[in-house]
Amino acid sequence: MKIKTILILIAAALIIWFIFDSFSQPGPQDLEGDFKEIAMYRNENNTGPIVRVYAITVTDTLWQEMQQYGDFMPHTKYGNTKVYFFRQGSPVPQQVTPGEENIAAAYQEHCLARYEKDAMGQVSFVRQPFQPKN
Repeated sequence: MKIKTILILIAAALIIWFIFDSFSQPGPQDLEGDFKEIAMYRNENNTGPIVRVYAITVTDTLWQEMQQYGDFMPHTKYGNTKVYFFRQGSPVPQQVTPGEENIAAAYQEHCLARYEKDAMGQVSFVRQPFQPKN
């Protein structure tokens, strides 16, 4: 009887620990920068590559926080996830589209950074992606 009680207490402690650990995982809400999702696109294809495109506003150019935010975004094997970051208060697209050009040309000059995770899981983070290269 005593061993059974000890085993029940150990099992209960482990279950409580697992639940606490599950609910205390870091996420995008824990990052500085007040990230807000303005626009999102996800294709309807559930059997092939899933394409996700996001337009996000941020209060400051916290490059490392932006990359971490991109890492938190969902990604599917063989899919593609792109996140475009804009400063709060600047013009931001209300809709994003699939394909090569995901945001309208009028908003490209206001884009601070682009995060992309491709079909093979390779991550690229580009600051000022639409600024002309000198």
